[in-house]
Amino acid sequence: MPNFHVGDATLHYREAGSGNDVVLLLHAFPLHSRMWEPQLAALAARFRVLAFDDRGLGRSGGAAGPTTMARIAQDALALLRQLGIRKVAVAGLSMGGYAALELYRQAPGIFRALALCATKATPDTQAQKDAREQYARNALAKGLGWVADDFGPKLLRPDPDPALLARVKGLIQGGTPEGVAAAARGLALRQDSVPTLPLITCPTLVIAGEEDQVIPFGEAQRMATHVPGARLLRIPATGHLVNLENPTAFSAALSGFFAALPPEA
Repeated sequence: MPNFHVGDATLHYREAGSGNDVVLLLHAFPLHSRMWEPQLAALAARFRVLAFDDRGLGRSGGAAGPTTMARIAQDALALLRQLGIRKVAVAGLSMGGYAALELYRQAPGIFRALALCATKATPDTQAQKDAREQYARNALAKGLGWVADDFGPKLLRPDPDPALLARVKGLIQGGTPEGVAAAARGLALRQDSVPTLPLITCPTLVIAGEEDQVIPFGEAQRMATHVPGARLLRIPATGHLVNLENPTAFSAALSGFFAALPPEA
């Protein structure tokens, strides 16, 4: 699997498919790019698909200091520059959605389209920030087994498939405690993206899981209402990781949405 470098950090990415029409997938907390395996396989027939591991998660290093959304956006831009990609369709899920909104603020001109999945535009309250800091400390003190047992069930619908839950826990344990702590602290620092929503001019799709235990459906509705021309899709029998609980419907939605864009020259 290939790597790219940002300063002293070595980051890992996955790539599937080929061509000028590029899709960038930004992953959820506290996972890494392997969560996108169904989409890498499904979208590769039509697109060149990229997904990278955030710092300290998956096979990426460099989790020094908080993994802010600005840092993830800068890492994404570094990957695109390394590969010579000037235009991209972006899909971000949960933390990946927060990072996608920050990426749009930093570089709106690169966006062909945007899919905001199981995410929201509002920032953390002070109580939520405090909880993130405690979570970071717990991750460092108790390890990835604790993170997997605590957070894994929350990422799926209330009565999840046992095999999928085991898979999600395995994905969580593919990172490092330092990476989880850095991401938790970065999430607490993210800015309010609600003012960004009406400024988005590219085609936008908002996807929500019907049984999401992490982010209420009202947050998806808010985003779809405030982004000009945005479409809203709610996928049944899915929780927060909508891409894994119903990969067929999720992948078809992304593929159809991105395929409708004018081809990139």
